[in-house]
Amino acid sequence: MDLSTDIEKPPLLPKLLTLPFKLFPSTVHSNILVSFLNLILKNQVLDGDLDFLNNRRLRINVRDLNISYNISLKKNRLISISGNNESDIKIQANIYDFLQLAARQQDPDTLVFQRRLIMQGNTELGLELKNFLDGLDLESQGSFVKIESFLLKGLPVYKRLFS
Repeated sequence: MDLSTDIEKPPLLPKLLTLPFKLFPSTVHSNILVSFLNLILKNQVLDGDLDFLNNRRLRINVRDLNISYNISLKKNRLISISGNNESDIKIQANIYDFLQLAARQQDPDTLVFQRRLIMQGNTELGLELKNFLDGLDLESQGSFVKIESFLLKGLPVYKRLFS
C-alpha cells in the first residue's frame, strides 16, 4: 500500500512573497508575535498555565518563510529571545499548516504523522505545550473568535492561490 498518495501536500508560499518578511530582522517578527500572544493569552499567563515555559526556550520555525521565533516566559510574560541559541523545544511547519492549527482545521497529531509538523527537543516540554494548546478554551475569548473567523475564510483562498 502506497501511503504517499494519502498525504495531502500543503500549499507553499511562493518565494517572491517571502521577501517582505526578510526585510525585517527576526527580532522584529518575534517581538510582534510575542506581543500578540501576550495579548490573547494574558489570562493563561497570569494564571500560571504557561509556567512550564519559564526560563525555557521555544523555537517556532516557519519553514517556507525561513523565519524562526524564539520565545520564553519570564516574570509572567512571554518574551522574545534574540539569537539562534539552543532551544529546549523546536516546532517546525509551513505557514499554511500553522494557520490550519490556529483555525483548528487540522489536528496536530495528523500533521506530525504526515511529517508536516515536526517537534524536536525536550519531549516532556513538548507534551506540556501540546496539552496546554489542547486544553485552551478559545471560545471564551472574543478576540480569538474574530481571528478564527478570518482564518476560516482565508484558508481556502490561500489554498487555491498557492496549491
